[in-house]
Amino acid sequence: MLNKIALFVVVLLLLAPTLGLTAVALVVNPALNAECTIQQVSLGDVPDELEVTTADGETFVLNERQLTHAATIIRVGSAIDEVGRPGMRIALMAALAESTLRMLSNTTAYPDSGDYPNDGDGGDHDSLGLFQMRPQYGWGTVEQLMAPDYQARAFYGGEDGPNYPSPQGLLDIDGWEQMTPGEAAQAVEDSRYPDRYENFEPVADTILDALTTTASRGTANVVFPLPDGTWNVSSPFGWRFHEILQQWAFHAGIDLGAGAGTPILAAADGIVTHAGFSGGYGGLIVIEHEINGETVATAYGHMWENGIHAAVGDRVTAGQHIGDVGSAGRSSGPHLHFEVRLGGSAGEVTDPASWLNEHNAANLPEPEGSAPELCEATA
Repeated sequence: MLNKIALFVVVLLLLAPTLGLTAVALVVNPALNAECTIQQVSLGDVPDELEVTTADGETFVLNERQLTHAATIIRVGSAIDEVGRPGMRIALMAALAESTLRMLSNTTAYPDSGDYPNDGDGGDHDSLGLFQMRPQYGWGTVEQLMAPDYQARAFYGGEDGPNYPSPQGLLDIDGWEQMTPGEAAQAVEDSRYPDRYENFEPVADTILDALTTTASRGTANVVFPLPDGTWNVSSPFGWRFHEILQQWAFHAGIDLGAGAGTPILAAADGIVTHAGFSGGYGGLIVIEHEINGETVATAYGHMWENGIHAAVGDRVTAGQHIGDVGSAGRSSGPHLHFEVRLGGSAGEVTDPASWLNEHNAANLPEPEGSAPELCEATA
């Protein structure tokens, strides 16, 4: 009898990661189902140029540099829950009206602004950049405002915005969703010419149509979960001798050795369904995706508490920085435990190497047979 109890305990220990992730799925899936109708915007390729026409009939061509700035505005907006396509349209309209999507220095007011990458020199008071933001109004320093990503985050605002609570970004404007796009842009920019933003609404729509695809909860774009050149495979998928448990155990994912603090990237667009500590996983993030019409969950384990940069309900995009490599939980050194489950968090595990290879995100060795071979864990 005691031998049977001991065997049962060992089995529970070996299956703990699998059971833990399934339990997480049971808790969080109802919230995920409530998000199924949310439309995500995902970036495609940036064209060399794009012909656009304003509401008053003026036609002009945006070059690749301008479209790259537009892509930055879209990318930053896609990572913020409340923005969506309407908020991105407003941001594009504002940047088109203020700078024609150019990163403008202002060497008259700030000589050092010309030392930063720019697309020309402006001269409107002490305004800078894509959205012509003014340092003296509290939008940021010259160095900050000469960075497109910073300007986009400042325009969107919200509690996580760099300028919160003042000056107000779009998300800080009460009722911005009920305003016309032009009114919302003016509410942020506070321009002396409030009517000029509406003229660029069709241009913003043309840009969004050209640069993005809209999908429900994700697209087929898959990326590797760690930056190039930062990792090595320290333990593959399948049976292995677990050095900590001192038992043969089935490894439900792949371990990628990397330096502590290495950025962990979302493998695909999706919704975060778990972000917190979970038994042997340590700090764990789980994301559910819709990829080619099928639900898939990816899991990222062993982060320290301060290395988790996502929250339940976040809509993330492929390649987004969601956490940092750590060594929490059942871990002998810094690495990412990366797991893939077909059908969602409670679904069947599959070899992440094969899955990444199939989606052109990696070129990793795969098991030769239909079942994973026995393999010894490495340090």
